[in-house]
Amino acid sequence: MKDAVAILCAGGPAPGINTVISSVTKIFLQNGYTVLGLNGGYKSLFADEPDFVYLDFEIADNIYSRGGSFLVMSRYKPTDKEFRPDFFEKYNVKLLVTIGGDDTASTANRLSKYLRDRNINVSNIHVPKTIDNDLPLPAGVPTFGYNSAKEEGVKLATTLYEDARTSGNWFVVSAMGREAGHLAFGIGSACHYPMIIIPEMFNKTPITFDKITRLVISSMVKRRLMGIPYGIAIISEGVFHFMNDDEVIGTGVQFTYDDHGHPELGNVSKSHIFNMLVQQRLKNLRIKVKSRPNEMGYELRCCRPVAYDLSYATQLGLGVYKLYNEGITGCVVTINNDGTPEPLYLSDVADENGKIKPRLVDINSDKVQIIMQHNMHYITPEDYRNASKYVDNPEEFDFYKILEWDKEEGCGTPVCK
Repeated sequence: MKDAVAILCAGGPAPGINTVISSVTKIFLQNGYTVLGLNGGYKSLFADEPDFVYLDFEIADNIYSRGGSFLVMSRYKPTDKEFRPDFFEKYNVKLLVTIGGDDTASTANRLSKYLRDRNINVSNIHVPKTIDNDLPLPAGVPTFGYNSAKEEGVKLATTLYEDARTSGNWFVVSAMGREAGHLAFGIGSACHYPMIIIPEMFNKTPITFDKITRLVISSMVKRRLMGIPYGIAIISEGVFHFMNDDEVIGTGVQFTYDDHGHPELGNVSKSHIFNMLVQQRLKNLRIKVKSRPNEMGYELRCCRPVAYDLSYATQLGLGVYKLYNEGITGCVVTINNDGTPEPLYLSDVADENGKIKPRLVDINSDKVQIIMQHNMHYITPEDYRNASKYVDNPEEFDFYKILEWDKEEGCGTPVCK
């Protein structure tokens, strides 16, 4: 029986998955391996009857530029007790290629330890996928899928901004990002949105809906003072990750609840929650501003990959073969600035529980602070007198005071000072 390579995809879709599957398949077929594609992610890998297909050149060549994933994905996270070598042994699998984000990588890290501790000769190489861009890759290196999702998001977001300008209204947009605000910041800065709200901004104060609402209204009032009656605020859904259940339930939204009594946030539109709270506050302040909610996320995940991700995902797929041939396992494949594949060992970027630590937006960087200081609109002390026409206490809507940043010292970086 030939040596085999197995590929699985887990988590949510991202542009470029099929490019990785195609590239891995082609290079291993070319070098005499059998390539198996698992449907259903980890759940299928450890099932009594795994659901898989044999991948050939025709399949690989048909899918390389498509969005979505040829292999059915799953968010199933197996426990250590579910690990077993049956599939690897039955089909002579020598390499497991996992394609996914931080949860998939965390499971891959645990699985690598299981295989190593039992002297099972199966290598494991992880390919970093997520539109959230939140895997701890080397500085400046994105996860594949992020640039394509951002590009698609910018197309939609510029159209939405034109609608706001044309109608003289506001939109409150929610963008995907489980813990990190990369996607919201990337789209918002590219589209010159006057208010961008990401969880990393709250580095000196807890995240609350009250503060988020005041930041949006701060921008609305500032734009009024500038003679601009329209605008868009984009908010990363990652802010929910840092709120407790009481804060979420306090919105008054009628949630469904999971088996543990937690609100099921996946069943509601985040932008509707944000917009509802903004409108309630505006009415209390007797400020007449129309705003509409817009959710941005699912329509970005399965778009066709842009040229950057087509090339990048191809390099990652081919890099898997190079690292495997070098005997490297238990790692994330990365591509350095000169195009060379390099390993990032999972054990080096995991916490004490084996979970991969997310990469957050560097709120202190010049890249971020330049946008926040010079391309966003919000109330500062210089606006208090004029803003008092709209709000009784303008200081309550001061951008820096809401975030508890010192305007003179900012966040400690040179651009803030």
